[in-house]
Amino acid sequence: MPSEIRQSGEADGERLTVAETLAEQDSVLRLAGELDHDTAPALRDALQRCEETGSRRLLLDLSELGFCDSTGLNLLLEARLRAQERGALVALVGMPAPVARLFKTTGAATLFPQYASLADAQVDGG
Repeated sequence: MPSEIRQSGEADGERLTVAETLAEQDSVLRLAGELDHDTAPALRDALQRCEETGSRRLLLDLSELGFCDSTGLNLLLEARLRAQERGALVALVGMPAPVARLFKTTGAATLFPQYASLADAQVDGG
């Protein structure tokens, strides 16, 4: 049964919010705000909980993410590698233009399946 947990990146500013829906088949992390060096620990913790759940797919909903720096990108790349090691998949959903530009410029866009919406991702995986 899926469980919903909320976690904030910075307690005082709440620059990043990570909403989690964890399940064995598909887990969803919804990111809102800014993903950078200061807020990355909140996502790192959420990713660890997803891995402990043993989800076969992790859907990262980035539609409300306004900024991502190299720390955030590296965190997502590391999550992708760990998922591959256990036979799982990390997919990106609803990437806004500023974030998509970072992924395209670095070549990371080709490493992740991408979907316009969670509904599209769930249809494809279900």
